[in-house]
Amino acid sequence: MARATFALLASFLCVGAELLLIDLHYLGVLVILMMIMEMLVMAVFMVMYMMNPAGLMPMTMLHNTRGALAISGGAFVVLAAGIFTVPWPERAGRPPRDPTLALGESVMGPKMLVMMVIGIAILATMIATVVLATHRGRYDRDGAP
Repeated sequence: MARATFALLASFLCVGAELLLIDLHYLGVLVILMMIMEMLVMAVFMVMYMMNPAGLMPMTMLHNTRGALAISGGAFVVLAAGIFTVPWPERAGRPPRDPTLALGESVMGPKMLVMMVIGIAILATMIATVVLATHRGRYDRDGAP
């Protein structure tokens, strides 16, 4: 499971590198940093809750490897052929000065400011929920009333 998590992490790092290559620096760095932390936490929890954490019972999690290789190879060939057969459009105009802002505007339109405020409100709600969920305060570490 940890190997699968780190393989997924490698794919997300490649997506972050692609974002960096198309000059979306903020989004690229954000994806890379966020996915590194997310996948490491996921690996820790998977190892923690695994039924066989030390690998004492030999087991394999590979099923139908020939079928999976055939399907993935076929998908790769179809996608690679699409690269050469699809007529790619020519660029019209110049790239924007701030590609991150342009991407945000194209995804959210005029609601971008509202979504940013809602994101801050959701973060404040999560912090308040954690604070309210703890039954002891800062100075109640020794169990004294």
